[in-house]
Amino acid sequence: MEYLVFLVRRLLWSLLVLFGLSVVIFVIARGMPGDPARMALGPTASADQVAQLRETMGLDLPLVTQYVRYLGGLAQGDLGRSLLTGRSVSADISDTFAATFELVLATILIAFVVGLPLGVMAAQWKDRWPDNSIRLFALLSAVTPTFLLALLLQILAGYVLHVLPTTGRLPIGAGFSADITGLVTVDALLKGNWAILGEGLRHLILPAFALAAASVGQVALTTRASMIDVTSQDYVEAARAFGVPERVRVLKYMLRPALVAPMTILGLSFASLIGNAFVVELIFAWPGMASYGVRTILQKDLNAVMGVVMVSGAFFVMVNLAIDVATGLIDPRVRLGGRS
Repeated sequence: MEYLVFLVRRLLWSLLVLFGLSVVIFVIARGMPGDPARMALGPTASADQVAQLRETMGLDLPLVTQYVRYLGGLAQGDLGRSLLTGRSVSADISDTFAATFELVLATILIAFVVGLPLGVMAAQWKDRWPDNSIRLFALLSAVTPTFLLALLLQILAGYVLHVLPTTGRLPIGAGFSADITGLVTVDALLKGNWAILGEGLRHLILPAFALAAASVGQVALTTRASMIDVTSQDYVEAARAFGVPERVRVLKYMLRPALVAPMTILGLSFASLIGNAFVVELIFAWPGMASYGVRTILQKDLNAVMGVVMVSGAFFVMVNLAIDVATGLIDPRVRLGGRS
């Protein structure tokens, strides 16, 4: 019963956050300097043409009326029409979201596979040379600017060693359509197209590693701290005293409760990178939603800007809700609100 109340409370908070986000992004978008109708038509357009476009976009209506119309469209999945592409914003985001999702999914997978074992190893070798080496690596990866690492990887692997492609999701003219899930690697695997799968992975390696570096460092350091904290617990000492094998003690009694903090880091990184991967996407010419969002901001494409922010925010809220559910399953103290 407590868990059901916990889930309902989290769901209600998530809906409230989304409503607040819609208000904030609407006010900010309408308060941006410049006339979006004028920017869309260019400096040579007449005042009548600008006024007509403003009327078409509903910019001549009172702000409250504009927001009510926007909220009504949002409830139906209608994000308006993009001035940049002339298409539905929903269609633009649908075409670009899968590329960003695939990149971020690979990033989080790398952060988990690399960062978690490093954190466990550092805790097991606390204050010895493996621990010091791992902490140094984690700190360097966490503080290195993403754009700098992306450029270094692109130059080294693409232009010096010539071992990996540096732009796009697939070679030009590959002729492959990711029409099942939108993810090139997953669709190639489902269709049994091993050549495309290999090319998709080769194109994915550099941007994913560039984007994953900071998360790897954060996960490693967080896991190390959590593991060290759990090591001092009475039940771990009791397991050691009863002769429980080291591997069982680490994996069963120490790693599970220590997973809450790194899982939270990974989940929040996953959610935030959906909207913040634009630097890597621009450097590697990755056709994702983040780079699409940057282009729409530069063109003051209000509908597209609000659409990208709302989708990113909704994804962030959903991932945060999933983290709460997962941590509630792992650690009962979370869903019980700290009650013993």
